[in-house]
Amino acid sequence: MKKRVGLGAAMALAALLIMPGSALAQGQAAAVDVIKGELDITWVMVACVLVLFMQAGFLFLEIGFSRQKNVGAGVAKVLVNLGVVTLAWWAVGFGISSLTGNKLFGTEGFFFHHGQEIGGVAVGGSETALMLFGMLFCAVSLAIVWGTTLERIKFAAYAIYAAVFGAIIYPLIAHGVYGGGLLADVGGRPVMDFAGSSVVHLTGAVGAFAALLLLGPRLGKYAPDGRPRAIPGHSMPLVGLGVMILWVGWYGFNAGSTFGTSGNLMAEVALNTQLAAAAGVLGASAVSYMKTKSVDVGMAGNGAIAGLVAITAPSGYVEFWAAPIIGLVGGVIVVYGVYAIDRYLDDPVGALSAHGLAGIWGTLAVGLFGSERLILDGAAPGVWYGIFGDASLGATIGQLAVQAVGVAATFTVVFGLSYATFFAIKRTIGLRVSEDEEQAGLDISSHGMYGLPEAFIPPEEYPGADHRIPTPAGSPARAPAVAADRLSEA
Repeated sequence: MKKRVGLGAAMALAALLIMPGSALAQGQAAAVDVIKGELDITWVMVACVLVLFMQAGFLFLEIGFSRQKNVGAGVAKVLVNLGVVTLAWWAVGFGISSLTGNKLFGTEGFFFHHGQEIGGVAVGGSETALMLFGMLFCAVSLAIVWGTTLERIKFAAYAIYAAVFGAIIYPLIAHGVYGGGLLADVGGRPVMDFAGSSVVHLTGAVGAFAALLLLGPRLGKYAPDGRPRAIPGHSMPLVGLGVMILWVGWYGFNAGSTFGTSGNLMAEVALNTQLAAAAGVLGASAVSYMKTKSVDVGMAGNGAIAGLVAITAPSGYVEFWAAPIIGLVGGVIVVYGVYAIDRYLDDPVGALSAHGLAGIWGTLAVGLFGSERLILDGAAPGVWYGIFGDASLGATIGQLAVQAVGVAATFTVVFGLSYATFFAIKRTIGLRVSEDEEQAGLDISSHGMYGLPEAFIPPEEYPGADHRIPTPAGSPARAPAVAADRLSEA
């Protein structure tokens, strides 16, 4: 066997030696291109896994900011929304977001399948990887929506809005910026949003804003005189775990948006991401200390999120020195934003500030700090380079205005469609649970079980429990009325 292998190798070598040099070079170049393409798609698939893992980050973050009676509901919410938005994107959303069609929406790629032609290209493995990457971005944007609705929204509203969001709302915005739509050419310049400060984060925050206007605050959130009351979440360790998972996932989110390994730009994007997140933590911590004389744990976490959101749009367009500035400003914005918004709107996790205000800032920051080395063709660098560099100041201000147009257009489209969807839900099946159900908690009223049952059900009420064991001090004598009804039905 060894002799046969050796003979075959010798014959192959001889054939190579007698081949014309040009043919050999062409063969080598083709092989290199194949390997490069496979390496690029491998990186995209790794990024897909990281972005999918962000769903666990949202899960822990929102559960941590919830009270104990609502923690199980968060699990069901994340799983069902991920399921609905996945199928909506596969069936309709990807087609609307695609590069085909017109300036408003794409027209090919519906019910995505192998062999299908999209823009004259037959669907294969590489197209599938990019479609999956876009799907997971859509799922992240949807997850942002529900942070404002914790502890009081009907479960059915999740599935209905998720279907509309995954099929229509997010795809329209993605097509507008990434699919050659209206925002890809505003007065001859493109809106630059490398990984989605506006496309993903502002879109999710605006959907959350529309829901919150129709949903209203949690019971007891505001005193009779209108002053906001703090409703603490039950677990800051879970909040911290959620933030760290999101931070890790952002490496796939931002660096994965290079869609390949050429020039190793992904490493530059990753470093920008890390620098901004770190500065966001420090900025938020410093501001919270100045306001309260203590470092607020939740604010530190939201500082990290705000820094990450802010750098998402500029991550592939700015130099390293700009990333900490962008993240620091994001961290400062999120604290002041949370305090200001809390006076009027009940946003339990600070999503409007961390994803909305920081998303706006990040999109505009491209127009301030975009590097001449990294910006898209047809775009102008940031205003910084118009003042301190060789770029035309007028052109840089024009690019900043284009970035502002992108923000305004995203807000207008998403708010209009989201408000209409939630209004329709409210007028038909209803958007909010009853007061009794909210008091009992969504775990038992919507799902028939507690996420943390031992916190609510006395030991003697467990089947087979030893009734001689006394009820621990501080435990409720009995579960709330709604809970008792659900338990008896079980």
